[in-house]
Amino acid sequence: MQHPPLEPFASGFLDRPDGARLYWETSGNPQGRPALYLHGGPGGGLGKGGYRRRFDPDLHLIVGIDQRGCGQSTPWAADDLPTLRHQTMSDLLADIEAVREELGIGRWLLHGVSWGSTLALAYALEHPDRVTEIVNLAVTTGSRWEVDWITDGISPVFPEAYERLRSLLRADERTIEGYARLLTDPDPLVRQRAGDQWDEWEATHMSLGPLATPGPLHADERHRLNVATLVSHYWARDCFLPGPEAVLARAHELDGIPGVLVHGRRDISGPALTAWSLHRAWPGSRLEIVEEDGHGGPRSAELCQEAMDAFARADR
Repeated sequence: MQHPPLEPFASGFLDRPDGARLYWETSGNPQGRPALYLHGGPGGGLGKGGYRRRFDPDLHLIVGIDQRGCGQSTPWAADDLPTLRHQTMSDLLADIEAVREELGIGRWLLHGVSWGSTLALAYALEHPDRVTEIVNLAVTTGSRWEVDWITDGISPVFPEAYERLRSLLRADERTIEGYARLLTDPDPLVRQRAGDQWDEWEATHMSLGPLATPGPLHADERHRLNVATLVSHYWARDCFLPGPEAVLARAHELDGIPGVLVHGRRDISGPALTAWSLHRAWPGSRLEIVEEDGHGGPRSAELCQEAMDAFARADR
């Protein structure tokens, strides 16, 4: 069972040197054990704040950040395409560090969901001394194989939707690179059409989970475009984690950081192979495969909640 609804006790904006303005919020216990939530996407945002219910508010100082270019952070990527030059993994990791320093936090637990799990892992590899534990849900690492799977590999399962996805592209281009091209086109109508088509594809391949509902994945047209712009930007560039910098190539460096990986067996968007491979390469990690869940789900969220609360109680 989730914890009761919770509102932030503080929030604010942090100005970055390149013009980005980051939204942050804190909730729970101001003297509690720090825990950072990293949302999915890229570009998903904190939304209505339901993530806060995964943390015991008496045990945790809960921190949420709208990653640059989305949510309440400004400017949005789709509104200001030149800002994409400041959308790299290095920028995101520096943003997280800036918020940590702004809030006076020494070390924190990381809870990443989907894309947020890639971000959590990259941050832990860059700043292992700042991380107490990692609890990731719907595990991703940003590898080229994962990106090609979610755009092309699952096409035999959804051939009709895949045909529509490819209908906007040149015959000889990789799907994700084609959408990165379309979503930075000078014509706003071209961008919006690509954003809508991308959203339809994501809604399709996530439709097998227990929480899936009919209709667009993102109801707001501007939000659809922004998410598609950021997703295609990062995925077409291997999430700025190429070759030896890839998470799986460095996973052994996470040794010493306790980790819990929770993944749905029915997650066709991101097969359990990724979570399994990460677990095998990460000494001290624990893998929980949830048979009934897809890309997230109630039991997966419950297991993450139990793990995070257990870490906090053990530290009291």
